[in-house]
Amino acid sequence: MNTIRKRDSRRGRIAYEVAGLAWLAEASDPGAAVVPVLDHGATWLEEPRLVSVPPTVEAAEQFGRALAHTHTAGANHLGAPPPGFDGEGWMGEAALSLPRDATKASNRTMHRTESGVPSEASDPRRPARGETAQDRATASSWGAFYARERIAPYLDAPAFSVSDRTLIEHLCERLESGALDHDQPRLVADVIARTGGIGAARTHGDLWSGNVMWTPEGAVLIDPAAQGGHAEEDLAALAVFGCPHYERILAAYDEASPLEDGWRERVALHQMHIIMVHCALFGRSYVPEAVSIARRYS
Repeated sequence: MNTIRKRDSRRGRIAYEVAGLAWLAEASDPGAAVVPVLDHGATWLEEPRLVSVPPTVEAAEQFGRALAHTHTAGANHLGAPPPGFDGEGWMGEAALSLPRDATKASNRTMHRTESGVPSEASDPRRPARGETAQDRATASSWGAFYARERIAPYLDAPAFSVSDRTLIEHLCERLESGALDHDQPRLVADVIARTGGIGAARTHGDLWSGNVMWTPEGAVLIDPAAQGGHAEEDLAALAVFGCPHYERILAAYDEASPLEDGWRERVALHQMHIIMVHCALFGRSYVPEAVSIARRYS
């Protein structure tokens, strides 16, 4: 068997990827296929070398249905880490906060490097400055979580001007108000409603099209930033840089797990996190898109 060995000496990177791949793989069949980890150490992991082929319409539809079942496997709460993983997550080169329970999400701020990219999470037991009991009570809502954990941590990036930050802060305020909250797709919503230990979808977390390998057997997920999240974020991420047969993937997903009304109008909103990460990592070329999204939904 041909294999590849990935190396990363930075603390927790390999452990997070291994835990995420295992967690997503638990949902495989009927969920999406996941590249297996053959072996790993603290700073490396070994995987089979996948054979890439052009995706077919049939494979895309199969992937859409399978992804719906992966999401339905669920997670404890928004931002939940893979079980057994105790550390900070990563999305590319940017740190990704993984609050250990829903109430801690509102208590967390991110330390930033000089570049403005979040690096380590603060002590989750320490209340945020000016935080109230009402703030903590709303932390489990999607909008509050998304604003505080997936947008605000990147606002100090030098790519943003003062006016850019002001506009994005207005979006965060609207998110925190609950005005933009919406349900998960039907299968996920049903599981949340009937299962006390599930409060979010089980998401890949970085599902741009480059993290879907099309093989002779179908689509295979690689390189996750696995977490509890909103299922629509995975679907939106697929479109950020384009995805083959995207509409067929969406149609098959919607057939398996009907999406909440108005989901097409929310695609850009669910792309805001990955766009903010790119602004922080790669500079001003992505800022106009972030500003456009903020203006649209503020």
